[in-house]
Amino acid sequence: MATVEVSSTPSITIGEMPLRRVWGAYVAEARSECLRYLRAPGFLLPVTLFPTMFYLLFGIVMDHGGNADMARYLLASYGVFGVMSPGLFGFGVSLAIERDIGLLTLKRALPMPPGAYLLGKMLMAMMAAGTVIVLLLALAVGLAHVTLTTGQAGMLLLIGMLGVLPFCAMGMFVGTLVKGQGAPGVLNLIYLPMSFLSGLWIPLSMLPPTLQRIAPIWPSAHLQPLALRALGVGQLDPWPHILVLGAYGMAFLLLAARRLQRLG
Repeated sequence: MATVEVSSTPSITIGEMPLRRVWGAYVAEARSECLRYLRAPGFLLPVTLFPTMFYLLFGIVMDHGGNADMARYLLASYGVFGVMSPGLFGFGVSLAIERDIGLLTLKRALPMPPGAYLLGKMLMAMMAAGTVIVLLLALAVGLAHVTLTTGQAGMLLLIGMLGVLPFCAMGMFVGTLVKGQGAPGVLNLIYLPMSFLSGLWIPLSMLPPTLQRIAPIWPSAHLQPLALRALGVGQLDPWPHILVLGAYGMAFLLLAARRLQRLG
């Protein structure tokens, strides 16, 4: 009885790929993610319209003729509110759905850098957060007549685009826990109460003392002071808030990576 000997070809690892091809894979995945969400109005419209409508109603219409500090406070608060959404929903809902349909397993089998998938989603969330901040700045300057320097506007934009990252990690972790159909509901149960309890809708000083004491457990409560500082409201030390946001991001990222390794 003859035996057939099958020779196996050595697998190609990412480390053996030329740097140009690795870079091209990252760029292609990021471009693919951005185009996919630009063509999905069901994602972009809520992400951009909700914070702008809330700011238009409460920050401009109801606060018409109010003081400048209140206008800046509302701009920072609704900016943080808008930034949270692309991180939570852009990562959480899409990751849960892609796990359900097996797309994540397919991407793992492709000859691409393992971080390209996450980097593409991260850049998409940062671009969406930047779009929200630009729209709010346009409303604040054009309709609310908020006086801002170029440096203040640029700093708020930078804080918004970087501040979305901890919420990307949080959304990623939630996406590893729930199914695609349940992800929007679970994320809304996190998103809306966290926004209220962080003082984004109502100043913390107007909340009960118990809620004021637990406010620092929410990452949004640490991003809002950075946004206020960028607009010249308050002169707090930014580093404690930056470190807390970084710790939140790393903790949720590690938890999500661990679950993805176990469950896929």
